Amino acid sequence: MSYFAAAVVRGRSGWAASELDLHDAADVDEVADLLRDADPAADVSLMFVESDDAYLVILRLDEGEDLRIFGSDSAFADESRLGKLLLSDVEAPVVEIEEVEAADDDEDRPAADPTADPVGDADLLADLGVSAHKLLALCATDGLLPADVTAEVCQAIGCGDEVEELRES
Repeated sequence: MSYFAAAVVRGRSGWAASELDLHDAADVDEVADLLRDADPAADVSLMFVESDDAYLVILRLDEGEDLRIFGSDSAFADESRLGKLLLSDVEAPVVEIEEVEAADDDEDRPAADPTADPVGDADLLADLGVSAHKLLALCATDGLLPADVTAEVCQAIGCGDEVEELRES
């Protein structure tokens, strides 16, 4: 299993990004602790976990509290230890992709992946400028890799350069 995990934290001086190693994490609480440790004083802490060019999980902490999780596809929990670790406690399904498609009036949009089954809190980035609708639409776009979704989301919330620099290092 290959993965990329980036902590993106917003503190007083703006956004900062760092790569995290999740190999030794035993549960999602330890993953949340790693995210907290990236900047204990951060107002907003996000983690983007991309796995095998197929799955994306976004975790969010506000002032180090109230972990919120979104997963692009529930199948990730069945297919890997990391997916199970991140998504095993996430039960609440998000809005159905068909509902998102019906609400989208853009006829030129790429086809949605009919097998994707997103889970968790799709609204976790709404106050940062990425609505649940937009996040679900990005994740459901056939041919769009998790890295592409992360790049678009990070660009929209203002930390795209930080994440891009992290990938290139």
